[in-house]
Amino acid sequence: MARNRRLILTSPPEVWSLLSDGRRYGEWVTGTQRVLAADPHWPEVGARLKVRVGAGPLTLDDTCVVRICEPEHRLELEAQAAPFGAARIAMTLLPWGENTLFTLDWHALRGPGIRMHGLPVDYVVKVRNGMMLTKLARIAVRERGNAPGRRPFSRASAP
Repeated sequence: MARNRRLILTSPPEVWSLLSDGRRYGEWVTGTQRVLAADPHWPEVGARLKVRVGAGPLTLDDTCVVRICEPEHRLELEAQAAPFGAARIAMTLLPWGENTLFTLDWHALRGPGIRMHGLPVDYVVKVRNGMMLTKLARIAVRERGNAPGRRPFSRASAP
């Protein structure tokens, strides 16, 4: 299992607004080339998100299915990428003062990824997921600063 944590300098509802817009996953999910389709009821349980993932000309289409949804607190997805199998992606948002402590857990559920599970694969996934959380945090903070009635976050305004 690869686990990443990141303090995001916005509230859980603000972070959730990004997670609950399936069309925006390509902005912060590393490796996503584009979102092909998002169910209109995303992120309700059973909703699907179809994405094209890869690097350069090496791509595959992936489907993420919502398995657990607790708005503003928890979102768990099953990413299905044939022929590689499936993985569980669990995101937890914990209020941390006015901010969000975001935890991302990833592990293979079935397919060849189960046999490759271990230090090398977990390390690569952890690096990739760290990049994703950096992007997510950057977008959330930028949007917080652009929201009507909100002042942008700056180090000078940090508690």
